[in-house]
Amino acid sequence: MKPKHIWLLLIAFALSPFSLHAQSISSETVDFQYLKQPQVALDESVRSFKVTVTSPYNLTAEDVVRIAKAKFQSEVNNYSATVINSEKEYQQKLKDYDAEVAKAKEKFAIESEQFKKYSILERLSLTNDNKNPKLVLPAKPGYVKPAPPVYVEPDLNNYTIVDNNVLASQISLSGFTRGAADIDINVDIKAVNFQDNAGQTFANQPTKLSIKIKGVEKVNTTFFQDYTFLSSSPTNNIDKQAEEKNSLTKVIRFLNDYINNMYGFQAIPKTVKILSVKNKGKFDDLERADIYVKTNLRKLQPTNSEINSAAFANMQKGIDIWVQTLAKIEYKNDKADFNDKIAKYIYFNLINLNIALNKLAEAEKYLNALQENLVYIKLSYDENNDLKRMEKNIYQNKK
Repeated sequence: MKPKHIWLLLIAFALSPFSLHAQSISSETVDFQYLKQPQVALDESVRSFKVTVTSPYNLTAEDVVRIAKAKFQSEVNNYSATVINSEKEYQQKLKDYDAEVAKAKEKFAIESEQFKKYSILERLSLTNDNKNPKLVLPAKPGYVKPAPPVYVEPDLNNYTIVDNNVLASQISLSGFTRGAADIDINVDIKAVNFQDNAGQTFANQPTKLSIKIKGVEKVNTTFFQDYTFLSSSPTNNIDKQAEEKNSLTKVIRFLNDYINNMYGFQAIPKTVKILSVKNKGKFDDLERADIYVKTNLRKLQPTNSEINSAAFANMQKGIDIWVQTLAKIEYKNDKADFNDKIAKYIYFNLINLNIALNKLAEAEKYLNALQENLVYIKLSYDENNDLKRMEKNIYQNKK
């Protein structure tokens, strides 16, 4: 055998252990629905809710059209008077114009007489500097007759077309039936108050919320009392109708979030990235773990506790395999089957999965374990960013 071929064979033999122990890691994003538990657990006998709203809003689409037509008819009735007034205003502008022309000519005459008293050199110098007298006359006003009124259908999108019953229907409690007043929700929404401050507009919309559970008051508070910045323009330059509508929409959205976070069972769409090792043989258990977790995540149904119990039990089989594999890790041996690369992907899975399931204490436990072993685990730039994101999700949501 030629020396060159011997060296190639030796090189191939030397590299073969690395290729045998190199792990191929892939990722998959899993979508699932998670049932967010309420902050306050209620007795099982509490099954229904009722919402009552009081507010100054009682406007229908018919009201808006009627008001627009009445305004148009008023403009038609007053059109002749509007034209007469515009003509009077024009005549007054002409008189003012004549007076301004006379004043400009008088000023020019005085400046011209003064200019003549200067020497030729002084006059040349002033002229060169464009400081010689000039007759500047104002523009003569023209008359434009007001156009006849034209009816325009009002844009209903610019109006707050609701009444108290409509507002009450926009407030709901997930997981409960609208009807009887096991949960009695009362809302009092005031009109928006606009306030000028240093040429800017601030606004508030005091909203009182009262909640009784089986007749016992549990919530009695008022929101949106403080004035907050609305616009860099003063109140006479903003569209108050549109701003009132936007404010009311914000109030209703806030109330729904507040009430449902406290008492509701909310189906929350979630996504989680699950890493998988693709090598066969010694990693078959890890492949089964990934399948257990991903398959059962997709089975979760927020309203079916029986299916969820089975799904979580089967998911736990995959989690147990991940945890058991961590005990096999040889952090200081890159050529080991279960090396730091396997540890990294398992830790990332355990942390991301528990964050997605809102099990922040568990997520923090595995985050701490990962951080203790970072001296042996190499993270890429993207993986470092993922780690920072996980830390932020855990510690911010725990507050």
